[in-house]
Amino acid sequence: MNGNFWLETLNLWFPLGLLVVGYGFGRWQERHHYRSIRLRERALRHVVALNTRYVPEGVDATGARLVSGSVVISSDYFKTFVAGFRAFFGGRFRGYETLLERARREALLRLKLEAQRAGSQLVIGVRFESTTVAGSSTPSVEVMAFGTALFTPR
Repeated sequence: MNGNFWLETLNLWFPLGLLVVGYGFGRWQERHHYRSIRLRERALRHVVALNTRYVPEGVDATGARLVSGSVVISSDYFKTFVAGFRAFFGGRFRGYETLLERARREALLRLKLEAQRAGSQLVIGVRFESTTVAGSSTPSVEVMAFGTALFTPR
């Protein structure tokens, strides 16, 4: 066996090894993030966020304030690699769907947290805006949630 054989073997296995490591770490990070999201959703379930444009009937609002939450989340290398094949053959980008779901839920949690800190438990007119972040080698998405926090007498 000569040195070229080992070098060629390394050139083949090294990228595959990086994919496996990227897959494992990406899955771990995603599971960790979802666990954190679920815990915070339970903690903030008393802050109600609605997409209605008007103050709900029976709510006596004494004040209002704009609240928002935003997040930028990046995809991992493995999902980016698989998406390349998906783009070639067609089909759903499930990896990117979870990326968008995590970003949307995280932005909503940050909006609710801001409303809670301001002393509100009701947010109306909740809307989402999203955009891709350019200039990165892996796909990244920014999601912003915004709405009107209403203040009610206690």
